[in-house]
Amino acid sequence: MVSSHGDLINESQFYQNVVVMRHGDRIDNFEPLWASTAARPWDPPLVEAGKIRAYCEGQRLRNELGFPIHRVFISPFLRCLQTAAEVVIALCAVDDHHNDPNDLSSNGVVIDPSKIKVSIEYGLSEMMNLRAIRPDVAPKDGVFKFSLSQCEGVLPVGTIDHAAEQLHKQLPKWQESLEGARTRYREVIKALADKYPSENLLLVTHGEGVEAAVCGFMQKVEMVRQVEYCAYSHSRRPIVFGENQSFTAGDLVGLHEGQVGITYSARDSKVALNDSPKKTNII
Repeated sequence: MVSSHGDLINESQFYQNVVVMRHGDRIDNFEPLWASTAARPWDPPLVEAGKIRAYCEGQRLRNELGFPIHRVFISPFLRCLQTAAEVVIALCAVDDHHNDPNDLSSNGVVIDPSKIKVSIEYGLSEMMNLRAIRPDVAPKDGVFKFSLSQCEGVLPVGTIDHAAEQLHKQLPKWQESLEGARTRYREVIKALADKYPSENLLLVTHGEGVEAAVCGFMQKVEMVRQVEYCAYSHSRRPIVFGENQSFTAGDLVGLHEGQVGITYSARDSKVALNDSPKKTNII
């Protein structure tokens, strides 16, 4: 068997990779009056620059990760769906060259939708509390409505895996606690990894979800200070397959060089670390 990094290790073992990404630049952080006229003020889309950032990060994932992404799971919030759509286009691109070399968007990019399977996962939703969703934009009755068919309509045609079952068939309850949300994110990440042990996963979620991945899977992390738009955390684990599709998995471990756009503090250090795929900066 060939590992996810392309290495022959043995007949039954390889490394599974899990990447957890935050969405791109949301419109309400750039246009303060947007929410006052929006039908769903709690569900902002991306600005155009956010879509371009997401597409460029998708190209970066494709070119620099060193392994393929097989499945993508997405929070149902529009900013995550639009981010995932751009990333998936980049990952599935047949030819990502434009006639205009200055065009950094996904406009006109032809894709092969068979390369990746995409699913909506309610368990990756935003923290459902007033810490994450302001009281002036949250529904008065605490009911957040999503249509799966409308969510899927945002994503590239032919990429949806209709056979995949959601781990969470409903949104988390409104006014969940901060710790409850962090626990939810960690449990969903682990459960999705266990459900698809032979595949590398990309999970597109919210800043707190990325923070939960960093604190949950990296050793000696004391605090996450910042998660930038489209920042991502890369963790991996060894998988050993047995008979009858059984498998034994090691622990997911976050890689220091796999934390991109994330600033965090280590327990045994007074400094913050901001890692990129090429180097580690200490600031």
